[in-house]
Amino acid sequence: MTKSIIVLIRQDLRLHDHPALYKASQEGKVIPLYILDEETSPASTGEAKKWWLHQNLEAFQTSLQTINGRLWMDRGKVENVLPQWVKKTDAQAVYWNRVYDPKVYERDLTLARSLSSQGIDVQTFEGTLLLPPWKVKKEDGTPYKVYSAFYKSLRKEEIPKPLLPVKKLEVPRLGAEGLSLIDLSLKPSIPWFHIMESIWDPGEEAAIKRYHSFVQKSIEDYAERRDMPAEGHHSTLSPYLALGVISVRSLYHSLLEMGGTQVEPFIKQLIWREFSYSVLLQFPESTTRPVNEKFKKFRWKKEKEYWNRWTRGETGYPIVDAGMRELWATGFMHNRVRMIVASFLTKHLLIPWQEGARWFSNTLIDADLANNSMGWQWVAGSGFDSAPYFRIFNPTLQSEKFDKEGTYIRMWVPELKDVPSKHIHKPSEASVEILEGAGVILGEDYPYPIVDHKAARDRALDRYHEIK
Repeated sequence: MTKSIIVLIRQDLRLHDHPALYKASQEGKVIPLYILDEETSPASTGEAKKWWLHQNLEAFQTSLQTINGRLWMDRGKVENVLPQWVKKTDAQAVYWNRVYDPKVYERDLTLARSLSSQGIDVQTFEGTLLLPPWKVKKEDGTPYKVYSAFYKSLRKEEIPKPLLPVKKLEVPRLGAEGLSLIDLSLKPSIPWFHIMESIWDPGEEAAIKRYHSFVQKSIEDYAERRDMPAEGHHSTLSPYLALGVISVRSLYHSLLEMGGTQVEPFIKQLIWREFSYSVLLQFPESTTRPVNEKFKKFRWKKEKEYWNRWTRGETGYPIVDAGMRELWATGFMHNRVRMIVASFLTKHLLIPWQEGARWFSNTLIDADLANNSMGWQWVAGSGFDSAPYFRIFNPTLQSEKFDKEGTYIRMWVPELKDVPSKHIHKPSEASVEILEGAGVILGEDYPYPIVDHKAARDRALDRYHEIK
């Protein structure tokens, strides 16, 4: 008798290199099941991620239909809903690719033990990372806390080759229908997402196409040009990786096959992601608490007006404002600009990094707990292998260096579009005549800087020396 296998779908909305789905397709009749758990799914992050999840669930549905499959859906706590589906479908096995959000991972361990005790065959697989987070450790068995050492160690490991795409599924006839995608209520009722919809194509095919375009156009210049936000040499693959629409192992092996030194900078980015997940699973407190104990005593300054102006992109620092407006409109922000706006929030405005991490989680379509927590702690100086706290980005110098002609600023801060390039990075230092010629009145068309860079830097350093 052919067994029925539930494949629990989570952050793996693809057919290629999908270990759980591939194994199940070889062994029995497959029931792909997505359960929307409002507390632990990507939908628990923010409205932008919900929209992106809806789009990619829809694309995955279509992909499954092309191989004679379908996607069943439900909602509720996974630990309650999944056993119900096992019972009503008479499934003999449950397979899933592991998720490393600490809460989800611990819940999954408990759930696996419970199902196994009832005679259900539970199998879990690595479908998120190059290697499981516990695989790369120091010789004494402790986890790495420095990225460079982690990178060197991982590069010595043999990374399993990606699995071929699943070509055909055999599905059982079920009386249980579950919910429709519309029933999950992920797509916003008010269409504020029209810009995102024009930029982001969901689904596995679109992700693979975006990767090939990146390789063809940008991989050779990636190391030198990736920090230029207006030039488009960054990969923009993170939204697809965040939902598992594309496999990181497929990317890794594709780059290795290309060979050459030009692929290594991007491989390092993939391994930074691995490092983030290693830290997340083995130091779960890092999502909300500084891993550097000294920072527990840091005197932050929670000023609501500063916070509001940062979120709206009205700080008077054009590169910061451009980044925050890009985020709001597109659900994405260039990585160099992420560092600039994060440094500005934590060091110029002295607002806790946890607040910034929550805002990113609410507004990014590539919201990812591991990368988000690691990135914010890195900028704040409170995490493992972090940038020193006393390294305080000067947003004007960063802007002049990475957006010399102001192209990125003009794209997202259109009120400054006619300001000469020489002055667009710091319009507050331009003469009234130059600004009037560009149609800008400071304080009306564009704000004055909310803080003075030198004064803010000195204040931040004083706070740092208090805990040092």
